[in-house]
Amino acid sequence: MADKTQYDCDVTVIGAGIVGIACAYYIKQTSPHTSVLLLDSGQPMALTSAQSGENYRNWWPHPVMTAFTEHSISLMEDLAGHNNILNMTRRGYALATRKSDTDSLTEELLQGYARQDNEAVRIHDNTTSSYQPALLPGWQEAPDGVDILKNRALIKQYFPSFDPTVNAVVHIRRAGSISSQTMGQIMLERFKSAGGTRLTLNVSQMEEAGHFKICDKEHHVSIHCQQLVNAAGPFISQLATMLGSELPVYNTLQQKIAFEDTEAVVPRGMPFAIDLDPQTIDWTDEEKQLLAESDEYRWASEEMPGAIHCRPDGGDGGRWIKLGWAFNNLPQIPQRNPALMDSFPEIAVRGAARLNPALKTYYGKLPRNTHHYGGYYTMTDENWPLIGEMDIPGSYVVGAMSGFGTMAACAAGDICARLVLGRELPDYARSLALSRYQNTELMSTLHAQSQRGIL
Repeated sequence: MADKTQYDCDVTVIGAGIVGIACAYYIKQTSPHTSVLLLDSGQPMALTSAQSGENYRNWWPHPVMTAFTEHSISLMEDLAGHNNILNMTRRGYALATRKSDTDSLTEELLQGYARQDNEAVRIHDNTTSSYQPALLPGWQEAPDGVDILKNRALIKQYFPSFDPTVNAVVHIRRAGSISSQTMGQIMLERFKSAGGTRLTLNVSQMEEAGHFKICDKEHHVSIHCQQLVNAAGPFISQLATMLGSELPVYNTLQQKIAFEDTEAVVPRGMPFAIDLDPQTIDWTDEEKQLLAESDEYRWASEEMPGAIHCRPDGGDGGRWIKLGWAFNNLPQIPQRNPALMDSFPEIAVRGAARLNPALKTYYGKLPRNTHHYGGYYTMTDENWPLIGEMDIPGSYVVGAMSGFGTMAACAAGDICARLVLGRELPDYARSLALSRYQNTELMSTLHAQSQRGIL
């Protein structure tokens, strides 16, 4: 029998996606003398993090989540530095709707920014407005807050590719794109340079008896640590179960496509654009009939939810487009290699063509250079993350970041480091812990919200 290898450390972080890397990085940066082990069964950022849309935004329909993502964006900007090594852009998010009454949306924006004035939200309802378009990709000089364009002529001037029936565009300004792989690699390199250790192993057993024992039986590896961070992405529930604990989360598989815009139909300077309105996909009558007669695909002929999104990818000189549509709400048991829906690329391009009609040129003939991919949204019912202590002393969970793992990773890692090291927490952080479920007022507010920030 092979000899067993044993490691002893202060803290073990399980999961080397962008969130787990950020946890390990900020613990080590905050306390260099703390010994930290980062574990994963595969290569860093090779599962869910590899499927990131690589976007960020500070808009959420609740001030706690707004504060959380504001904190994370500031930390990302610190990492990017003056040389912008993370390739951060800040052309914003453009949320489009055909509704003429946007009062409820404006109210949600004001609630999210926790300000009842015009400092954060600016209304533009005529062509002589002071609206500043996103002419440059950089983030250093970009405006903050939100601009709401409520004039069709103004929308046509600044968003010429949009459907002419759009009545309002909500332009979230502290938002854009970022290279998540670069960000993860930088944090991982700095973590290892500071003395952190990364191991590749399969966690097959965990025990808690005053300290934690983690075993990889196949490779005869045993780890003893004083504190444990569960940052295993879609597998956080399985790890919690090993310790006899439960987490209120589920997984849905969401898909995206990226393709070379060979016909140059999407302007390179267009912000990340989201069609907020539900829609019925633009199928031919014959296609609709075939879909309606299919038990498997009947849903695709019926009304689909809003929030399909499109953005240019690869910078101003690039030629690629990314499309995503998080319409799947069926819980699934996560797999390392999930099966993707063959019809998704055509569904996505047809859905996205409602906001950017020039995309119709790709109906039934997406370019050869098309990449179809997908990853899991691990989420709570209210779509807030779980960052805090589990019910076993010394154990923490950092997860349930459905579709916002890249943009939230830095703040999540910073909060994790403060929890593990007993440092002061940001004011909002307690609301992200499991203890929030005992706060009936907060939970009632969240369940009553019409939006949960799922894009």
